[in-house]
Amino acid sequence: MKIIFLILSLVIFSFAASVDCTQIFESRKSELLQEIEKIDEARQSFEALKAATNSLFDQQKAKVAADKKVLSQKEEELKQKQKYIEDLIAKNQKLLDAVKGAKNDKITETYTKMKDSAAAGIFENLSTDEASAIIFALPAKKISQILAKMDPLKASKVTERLRLGPPFDVKKRVK
Repeated sequence: MKIIFLILSLVIFSFAASVDCTQIFESRKSELLQEIEKIDEARQSFEALKAATNSLFDQQKAKVAADKKVLSQKEEELKQKQKYIEDLIAKNQKLLDAVKGAKNDKITETYTKMKDSAAAGIFENLSTDEASAIIFALPAKKISQILAKMDPLKASKVTERLRLGPPFDVKKRVK
């Protein structure tokens, strides 16, 4: 009898234990489903964030590319403007040299045709540098004739200045 009682209690206990396990599994199943839903929501949030980040990155990449293109165009425009300005400067320098040459030729021609004594009188009233610059462009024969007619002191200063050579402007001369 004890044995039957023991077997019967064991059967009841195992039946009760199997019922409890089913209830435990059912309650755990709902907890697991809730966790799976949370994980799925987190994954969807992550995917949305990833898509938004990629979209923003692509927009910024497109903006940088557009900015680079604009900068490249501006750089090319600046290079063209710089070349244009350099060409203008070169052209203006040629014109300036031509004007200076024509002016100097005209002055030289004028003093070459002038009487020696008249030219000497004018040179005596000019500064040593100005007189030297004009006399330097004259033919050697004309220089000697004009210097002979000038005041000896002024003629010696002009001769000394001619010996140093151009440029005859005091401000430009290197000492």
